[in-house]
Amino acid sequence: MIAPTIRETIRAMGTDREIKLLFSKLESAGPSLLAIAKEMGLGVIETTADDPNKVGILASASKVLAEHRISIRWALVDGPELNPNPKLTLIANRVIPGKTIRLKLKIPGIAKVSVY
Repeated sequence: MIAPTIRETIRAMGTDREIKLLFSKLESAGPSLLAIAKEMGLGVIETTADDPNKVGILASASKVLAEHRISIRWALVDGPELNPNPKLTLIANRVIPGKTIRLKLKIPGIAKVSVY
């Protein structure tokens, strides 16, 4: 069964040229390592901003990992245009030390940090 939202989107694509053009240009962000990060020995840190439009959150969050000599393998940033609760998810080359949580919470604009 097709969800009503999907059905309406498909209908709109058939009748509205601008919507069709917009959706026809969307591309997949590719496969995610999130579900298999633990099995691969990778670390995951998820950050939620109190204002997702604030400049520098990604730069500051990645800088904390770099200062701990942690390499980012994959990054996904949800945009507030497509997700009402956007997050920054970073998957790193190793388990994320707990001390990075305290440092990330000091970054202006960051409201919540979770490490997996």
